[in-house]
This record gives sequence, structure tokens and C-alpha cells, in this order.
Amino acid sequence: MSTPITAEQTVLEFDQEIEIKAAPGEVFEGMLHRLSEGHTGPQEQPLPLKLERWAGGRWLRDLGDGHGHLWGFVQSIKPPTLIELFGPMFMSYPVSGHLIVRFSPVAGGTKISFKYSAFGLILEGHRSGLKQGWSEMLTGLKAKLEG
Repeated sequence: MSTPITAEQTVLEFDQEIEIKAAPGEVFEGMLHRLSEGHTGPQEQPLPLKLERWAGGRWLRDLGDGHGHLWGFVQSIKPPTLIELFGPMFMSYPVSGHLIVRFSPVAGGTKISFKYSAFGLILEGHRSGLKQGWSEMLTGLKAKLEG
């Protein structure tokens, strides 16, 4: 007999703020690059995605020849201040995710406010690796832009 799923097991959240010493437009473009053709998986393995830069645009992994994975859709995009995506993201089971990234000018650069939330059947492997993965993406963006 299987163990019932608790309400706590159906919710996953990650919030982080980071300041980067670069202009908002440069940080915005860097983030979109990380979410698309510059995306990497575990151990920085290339895992390029496509992001159609308009409301309703798809965010997907195109494997060619009509094969691929739909990660989500663009809910809102306002360069260089906001990108909002929703969909199953990297999870291929009953789940809905939402990512909102805000870019605000601060003295000497840009503050990123990054918030990811998911609701549904969230497997433990995604639950344990998600926070580390998002955090590494943000620190990698900071290192690249400030490097």
C-alpha cells in the first residue's frame, strides 16, 4: 500500500535576491541567455533551450526532427525589468511551476529578485536538486557578468 502524499509534499518554493555589478539590460539579457541557449544541466552539461521572447511564447527543449520537451510559456516579459514563465518546467508529471524574475537598478548595478514556486506531485529528486540548481544558475550569471 502506498503512503499518502501530504500537502507539504505538493509545494516547492525558492526565493533568492542577488546583486550584480552590471546594468539592468545586460543582466536581463544574461538571464534570458541562461534560460535558453546558454542553459546547462547538472555538472554544467549543455542543455540548450529555446525561449520565444513574447507573451505566450514557448520555453522548450528542441531535440530536432519534431522531438522535444515543453518546459513552459512566457506569461509576461518587460525588458529589462521582468520575465515571468509558467508550466511544468523540467518535470514530466502532474505539476505546475511559476518563475518570476525582477530586475531593479541599484547603486553600481542590478538587483535580481528571483522566485520559483511549484505545486503538484513533486518527486524527491527535483525537490532536493532544485534549490541548488537555481542558486548555481544565479551565482554563475553573477560570475560571468562581473568576471
